[in-house]
Amino acid sequence: MGGDIDSKRSTSGYLIKFAGELWLGNLSCKKTELFSSTMATLQCNFYSLALNKPCYPRRRRPLLQPFSSSTRFVSSNLICTSSTSSASTSRWGCAVSAVVSEENAVDSSFSAADVFKLTYLEGNSWIWKVGGTNILVDPVLVGNLDFGIPWLYDAAKKVLNKFQLSDLPEINCLLITQSLDDHCHLKTLKPFSQKFPNIRVISTPNAKGLLDPLFRNVTYLEPGQSSDIETSDGSKISVKATAGPVLGPPWQRPENGYLVRSPKGQLSLYYEPHCVYNQSFIEKEKADIVVTPVIKQLLPNFTLVSGQEDAVKLAKLLQAKFIVPMQNGDLDSKGLLASLVSGEGTIESFKELLSKELPYAKVIEPTPGVPVEI
Repeated sequence: MGGDIDSKRSTSGYLIKFAGELWLGNLSCKKTELFSSTMATLQCNFYSLALNKPCYPRRRRPLLQPFSSSTRFVSSNLICTSSTSSASTSRWGCAVSAVVSEENAVDSSFSAADVFKLTYLEGNSWIWKVGGTNILVDPVLVGNLDFGIPWLYDAAKKVLNKFQLSDLPEINCLLITQSLDDHCHLKTLKPFSQKFPNIRVISTPNAKGLLDPLFRNVTYLEPGQSSDIETSDGSKISVKATAGPVLGPPWQRPENGYLVRSPKGQLSLYYEPHCVYNQSFIEKEKADIVVTPVIKQLLPNFTLVSGQEDAVKLAKLLQAKFIVPMQNGDLDSKGLLASLVSGEGTIESFKELLSKELPYAKVIEPTPGVPVEI
């Protein structure tokens, strides 16, 4: 599944959940009929592994070493400068915030309220700072990601593996795209909610059963609906939901992507963590910044996360100036499903494809834990 949502329909989390239900004997007849062919493919591939036939896993990149600096990119004229920051360093050994020095700041028509500071926390997790407001996105920050069935899939972060909730800066809003554990991670959200029970939360309605017991101030957005986040100076950040992947049967409500606009409306960001989108909806929108996976994650005959040409098409539809690629499959993973997943494409091959369609767009590769300003 990837690209235009109209023709491609599922995701890794649902497949993991399905396999876990099968193992526990809780699967209904309807689900069995609907997904029997998918599990047959998994079973077939498992036997092929036993016969020493390769599944071509994606080569992992070397462990990144975080550093205490930030980079500013200016949208109006595509000038970028690097600068040393006065960043605070947390106990996990890398900067969680940074300030661009005055002498290295680039003149532009954008105010400080219209700067996005993006900090990648690996997987699907981010901190976005805009208009002085910190937005925590899809946090998986406590323990491993295992969907409750670690024999099937168990993943740990490579760089920020010693992260603790106490390392977070002050968070003003929590943004949830999907209802499954790789986005709505209860191991993280339960202790987080005890610390911040009244925090503003914006989420897909599919996560209502998980979030309502934890938080008191939740706004659920259907695709096409919008909500505002008020900043400390009274200005507003606009958040609009878009249609993301359908997790399971075709009649189920899609999960969310989001369009986030800065307080003065001069800069906008689009985010959907599986590179799945509704083209008829997206082509009516624009986004200066697109945060998306660009490397595909595949099972035999099944796309878990899209990228490459689908990510290029997405950027072109939104007329993006900056693309921030996320490597949400680049985790230390183990288990049956992890052994079956392979990658397709690289960031370099994505850049080559992008240069043919959007030659003016700039690809900004984030380092986990190190803020990037756009």
